[in-house]
Amino acid sequence: MPGAENAGKPGYYTVRPGDTLIRIGLENGQSWKDIARWSNLDNPNLIEVGQVLRVVPPGSSMAAAPAPTDSATGRGVAPVVVGGGDPAAPATVLPGASTPSRPAASAQSGSDESLGFIWPASGSLIAGFDEARNKGYDIAGKAGDPVIAAADGRVVYAGAGLRGYGNLIILKHNNTYLTAYAHNQTLLVKEDQSVRKGQKIAEMGSTDADRVKLHFEVRRQGKPVDPSRYLPAR
Repeated sequence: MPGAENAGKPGYYTVRPGDTLIRIGLENGQSWKDIARWSNLDNPNLIEVGQVLRVVPPGSSMAAAPAPTDSATGRGVAPVVVGGGDPAAPATVLPGASTPSRPAASAQSGSDESLGFIWPASGSLIAGFDEARNKGYDIAGKAGDPVIAAADGRVVYAGAGLRGYGNLIILKHNNTYLTAYAHNQTLLVKEDQSVRKGQKIAEMGSTDADRVKLHFEVRRQGKPVDPSRYLPAR
């Protein structure tokens, strides 16, 4: 399996069934394109269950994560797999193949300096942060209302390839923080584009949602954190 010799090493991630390159990027605080480049993927549109991907820049110092093992033998596993067709397509595993456990989310180097986040929409808060049920804030509004960048950053994803998020934008602000903006009606920025705090990046919508709203996440080293710790009081 590609990269198997790095399974369990700091800064590497073992692909599980249902994973997509976009989700792996979001949950590790990275651009999916960067992960594809660091992992030397011959075809960045194809990942396979059991494949080991580099999720930090070369040379980064990382906390160790446990290597995936077979529960019966304690030995490393390398399942037989069929990959997805694009960065948003989940990796799949053939029946009977072993499934590696998910390693802990990798820490990343980067400054924790304040980015001066601002609210990404002007509507009222209709759902707060709950680590188990809601990984961010849900903000009410009308279709077409402006969605703005909470801080300066670079667009690392713009599309509809992550189930449950609809039309989604992910901004990377530094080596530590990402923000995500979901359920948009219209996306106004493209991947790799630089944006400024307060810039309109999308129009609010209801894609993959039960009502018009903005779902907003702040992620520190890939882990969802309570936006109230970063947004100014209203």
